[in-house]
Amino acid sequence: MSDSTAVPTSDPQTADPGVEVDPRLLEILVCPLTRGPLEYDRARGELVSRGARLAYPIRDGVPIMLPEEARELDGN
Repeated sequence: MSDSTAVPTSDPQTADPGVEVDPRLLEILVCPLTRGPLEYDRARGELVSRGARLAYPIRDGVPIMLPEEARELDGN
């Protein structure tokens, strides 16, 4: 049996700005590295971990909670 599901070909570093995230999901998600809270950045379509200084992208409405997929936050 073969899987005929198409795999998205979008740029893996591109998040979905303006995507809505269920507030209940935000209550239970934590940073996989620090186990600390995440902040939702609606404008960039990311979940931000201040403790880890990483921003995890949200693609097609799904948070990608892999450190290797996250964007490092700048010094500001």
